[in-house]
Amino acid sequence: MFAGDFLIAVAKILNFLLEGYKWIVIIAALISWVNPDPYNPIVRFLYSVTDPVFRPIRRVIGYRLGPIDISPLVVIVAIMFIQLAIIKPLMKYGIMLGGG
Repeated sequence: MFAGDFLIAVAKILNFLLEGYKWIVIIAALISWVNPDPYNPIVRFLYSVTDPVFRPIRRVIGYRLGPIDISPLVVIVAIMFIQLAIIKPLMKYGIMLGGG
């Protein structure tokens, strides 16, 4: 019973963090379209949190696909995959163990 509740709690926390990061990626992508002030603290935070994830993707698939940087899209798809392939089964397993 404790193990099930623990797995559910871990899955919910991971899902919350991934969902928050997904929104940070979306906001960073939207802000990049308007040529933001690089000295703005919010812009600096967004870039400092997303660039370490975008950089390896840009190295592998290239920086741009035409005029569009697709690295945020790749990150969002990866987050959705993790949510469906890892988080959801983890929650189901926690429920099977008697949690919830």
